[in-house]
Amino acid sequence: MTAVAHCTCDTNPACVLERYPAAGPDQLIPILQDVQESFGYLSRESIVAVAKHLHMPLSRVHGVATFYNQFRYDPPGKHHVQVCRGTACHVRGSAPLLEAVKQELEVEAGRTTADGEFSVEVVACVGACGLAPVIVVDGQVHAAVAATALKKLLKSYRVPAQASTQGKA
Repeated sequence: MTAVAHCTCDTNPACVLERYPAAGPDQLIPILQDVQESFGYLSRESIVAVAKHLHMPLSRVHGVATFYNQFRYDPPGKHHVQVCRGTACHVRGSAPLLEAVKQELEVEAGRTTADGEFSVEVVACVGACGLAPVIVVDGQVHAAVAATALKKLLKSYRVPAQASTQGKA
């Protein structure tokens, strides 16, 4: 009996792909979901590995992955910020709130800040319409958030070491 070598690394997409030994193109989306679940995002390396594993053109795998907004292409930040853009939040000012988040964090929606602290995501609805406009940070719902109060809210999630080094030259 031959032992099967199992991948024990944390960054190798082969670790996920070995769970799909006979997969075909019909398994593309579940495999991409599994890779993202394992690593937090789809790296270029993982998309290439999936394409090779499924014997598919890289352009097709990339096209499918970019078609669905469930897939991320940057490592997630330490803090996940979701800005609700549902109808109630929209009516109560989530568009300026989203702009304030992007400006304060210096990052576009769907991306991660350069320091890796925050990921920003726009969501259709978080189901807290009576509390609009809403942002969710690390699963914690913040109700009736005004753009003017946003800086203080986000600062409360920043790494304490950053605050202590900001005043030093």
